[in-house]
Amino acid sequence: MLERDRAGNPVQAFTPDFYLPAYDEFIEITTLNQRLVTKKNRKARLLRALHPEVTIKVFYQRDYLHLLVKYGLEPPSQLADEYAAPTRLTVRSTPTPASDAETA
Repeated sequence: MLERDRAGNPVQAFTPDFYLPAYDEFIEITTLNQRLVTKKNRKARLLRALHPEVTIKVFYQRDYLHLLVKYGLEPPSQLADEYAAPTRLTVRSTPTPASDAETA
C-alpha cells in the first residue's frame, strides 16, 4: 500500500509483476509507453521510500530483449523485424604480413 485516505482506505497501491524468493527481490517490467514507465518508476521510488527493507528492480523492454538474446530465446513476434538476435561470428586468425624490417 502506497497511500491511504483519511479514513484508511487505499488510494494508491503497487503490485510488482514478480517476486523472486531466492533473492528476496521484486521485479517490475515496464512497457515502452512513456506515461506508464514514468508512473511505474514513481511508484517504485515511493515503495522504496516507504519500505526500505523491500528490494525492487524495474526492468525495461530493452532489458527484457537483452535477456532473450543472452539466453538464446526468440525475440517477441511484435519486435522480430526491429530486433534481430545477433548471429555467431567465426573469428579466424589471419597471419599478419611480415614487416619490412623482417624481410630485409
